[in-house]
Amino acid sequence: MEHVKIDKLVPGGQALSAVGMKGFFWNALPGETVTNYDVTRKKSHYFEAVATEVTDQSPHRVEPRDKAFLSTSPWQIMDFDYELLMKAELVKEVFRQNGIFIDTSCETDGKEYFYRNKMEYSLFYDKESSEIKLAFHARGSHRKVPISRSSIERPEILAEARRIVADLNARGEEARKYQSLLLRCNAAGEVSGGLFENGKPHPVFPKLKDTILGHEYSYSPNGFFQINLPVYEMALREIKKYIDTEKVLDLYAGVGTIGLSVAADCDLTLVECDKAAYGELEKNVFNGAKPVLAKSEEALEYISPDATVILDPPRAGCDEKLINKLNEVLPPKIIYLSCNPATQARDVKMLSNYKIVAAKTFNFFPRTPHIENLVILERV
Repeated sequence: MEHVKIDKLVPGGQALSAVGMKGFFWNALPGETVTNYDVTRKKSHYFEAVATEVTDQSPHRVEPRDKAFLSTSPWQIMDFDYELLMKAELVKEVFRQNGIFIDTSCETDGKEYFYRNKMEYSLFYDKESSEIKLAFHARGSHRKVPISRSSIERPEILAEARRIVADLNARGEEARKYQSLLLRCNAAGEVSGGLFENGKPHPVFPKLKDTILGHEYSYSPNGFFQINLPVYEMALREIKKYIDTEKVLDLYAGVGTIGLSVAADCDLTLVECDKAAYGELEKNVFNGAKPVLAKSEEALEYISPDATVILDPPRAGCDEKLINKLNEVLPPKIIYLSCNPATQARDVKMLSNYKIVAAKTFNFFPRTPHIENLVILERV
């Protein structure tokens, strides 16, 4: 097998070898040489693979905690300081690719593991032990990998998952009966969620409550809510520094945690299109905040020249109609939090009447390549 030299990490988290046919590798770091690998996907001009042997090991390589780390958190192979550096550099790179130069650093609460408040497991039937076991899907494959430990979710979640699997085994249940096991816990350690049975509607689980910047929110375990609340609060405190208008419009509002946490004392409008999230939003609003059930790109009448606009779109970024309306109405400030800096950079480039006055990256998902990035835009 041809030896492959790794050049750099790329947005998405893989390591790139650009010599010959491009190769995108998991379990490899810049400067290393991959001497053996398993191809998971092959196209005419590139391939994806998992490195199984490397030489010239990076000084930043560390031993991963979990055997199944590639399934859940493939950046367990690098030291934490290097992870923070790489995340900031990857954000800078996607903005550079759009002709925008920003300075950012990756903020953290210092917690590398046991931070996720939500986890979804597969179930695996082990023929050797004749037992159901918790499992994850192998990266780049539909194959299930049974696990004995997992280090990124809250310990209360894994303990409950093990209890549920033990109960299934005691009752002689079959793994194939179930699609997955989803569990979530709040800051107090209360766990909710359960099994999704194949061919049946997802059950309604007991709701959870959490306090964010002093305000209590309720949410469904299988709905949208932030995964890492301590780091999310760090981002919210940063956002709050830039709220200086009487009117605030929170688009893609979800259950309301951004707008209600940073602008509850303002004339606040929150727009959300998902009916389940909107139902939670209605219950969470207080102090006269106005919830609106609509797609953000179809609620353009709420954009005004005297209101700060908060954006927190899905990975696809903002709809072009929304970008065009912002350029037309020219609100004084746009606060843009993104889970995909690549689409964020694309959108910022289109907001030609604005300049970036601040940027900060947050490590919402330690030991994974996922990045949350905040930019503050002011009208030129």
